Amino acid sequence: MSTEQEQTPAPPGPAAARSRPAWVTDESIEQWCTWVRRDATRHGPDSAEPVTALAPFDLAPVAAVPACAAQDVAAAVAGARAARPTWAQARPGRRADVVLAFHDLLLERQDQVLDLIQWETGKARYHAWQEVAQVATIARHYARRARHYLAPRHVRGMVPGLTKVREVRVPKGVVGIISPWNYPLYLGVGDVLPALLAGNAVVSKADSQTTLTMLWTRALMADAGLPADLWQIVTGPGPVVGTALVDAVDFVCFTGSTATGRTVAERAARRLVGASLELGGKNPLIVRADADLAAAAAGTVAAAFANTGQMCIHVERVYVQERIHDAFRTELVRATRALRIGQSYDYAADVGSLTSAAQLAAVEAHVDGAVAKGATVLVGGRARPDLGPLCYEPTVLEGVTDDMAVCGEETFGPVISLCAYGTDEEALGLANRGTYGLSASIWSKDTRAAGRMAARIRAGSVNINDGAAAAAGSIEAGMGGMGDSGLGRRHGAEGIRKYTESQTVATQRLLPLGPTKPGESGVRSFVRRANGQLALLRKLGVR
Repeated sequence: MSTEQEQTPAPPGPAAARSRPAWVTDESIEQWCTWVRRDATRHGPDSAEPVTALAPFDLAPVAAVPACAAQDVAAAVAGARAARPTWAQARPGRRADVVLAFHDLLLERQDQVLDLIQWETGKARYHAWQEVAQVATIARHYARRARHYLAPRHVRGMVPGLTKVREVRVPKGVVGIISPWNYPLYLGVGDVLPALLAGNAVVSKADSQTTLTMLWTRALMADAGLPADLWQIVTGPGPVVGTALVDAVDFVCFTGSTATGRTVAERAARRLVGASLELGGKNPLIVRADADLAAAAAGTVAAAFANTGQMCIHVERVYVQERIHDAFRTELVRATRALRIGQSYDYAADVGSLTSAAQLAAVEAHVDGAVAKGATVLVGGRARPDLGPLCYEPTVLEGVTDDMAVCGEETFGPVISLCAYGTDEEALGLANRGTYGLSASIWSKDTRAAGRMAARIRAGSVNINDGAAAAAGSIEAGMGGMGDSGLGRRHGAEGIRKYTESQTVATQRLLPLGPTKPGESGVRSFVRRANGQLALLRKLGVR
């Protein structure tokens, strides 16, 4: 499994990451942990063991964070529910002011949260910064557009001119948000902001690997003016805390694996509670014969190895038109080999560490299993403990077949497979294989032809001449999956309206909608008049 040349290690830099960030003290961690909602009356055998994650950079313990039990979740939801009416009745501008203040503080103090994200996930600093940029964009967008998205809609009533009807949006109540470890700021907070702006309270389950990032952010929201009980944080194991949350809230927003998403959806459905689910993906990228090869290779590398491949929309399958396959392969291998791998609290590395030993084992199993069955490693294909305990080289495989796990299962690591195709129809068939449908990419100078292909790909987002970022970063457009990749959308109008119910308010004026005189004659008289009105409306072409 050796490669022709080792990929480039990042220089250690002045702030090589081998311990917690220098500015983080025990006192600051203790202060952040005060945002964990726990029942103060609980003690003794009912107390849960603290949660302690391991830092990917050195596998040293991060910090012991209090863990919640089911009764803590109930208390958190009750506290949030009690705080919500005052917030919901506040003018929309007041809610927007808090979110805009948070936006400003986030940008001002971003170095702190960048350190925390890296400490807890091991990702490269640039990929941590992308989370800050995305959350700032979401905050600004919804603070400015929430009133428009949620504005009452006037519609034609039953009797035009006499029946006045408005459709209004009312908050769901208490929204439960369960977010994963791979994007603790973006996925942990990006869904909270529109839920709050829609007039809801929120209870978030912080992932056990990335709890400090969530708690730091909650403290920042308090500094921005958010009421203390309106956004509650609970921590602990998913089967206990996540289950209790789904059983108590009025709407669930979940991001994670497809298997867990099914469980969340089933549990919410039993209570007739809505759920938004962004789940797994095995995302394809198509390179047509007329594509700019250098740009396509660079875009593939960016979409495949961002966040060390631990991204739901990252590319895992690359299909290249056979006439350009060899030339593209050369460009792709060159671009992949040029990536700098490393660990540091600066921008020296292009690719950071995987987040956990479990992720490393999963990546190794997919690559080693494929090689054992005949796949070829073009570049990468091995762990790099010399650079960090969970580092793994960005890897390109060729010769992947259906009997290999890496072919159809989500790897969620820095691994892609390269395959040639003949016609556009064949490329579409390959792209639509499997049950996922989250994101896709097409590279072509003929953007009209690429657009026609995009319409036939089963995916919530299709990027043309970009790997993944263009659609995901366009906050005014919805983002989500089809098939086993989930239900609902974040971003755009649906990203905030999903946290509300549609309510119809109808006001009848002058004449009642029914007979005015009792008895058969009164009813017959009303029916004759109504039939005449219906015929007139049809003649006038009224919809």
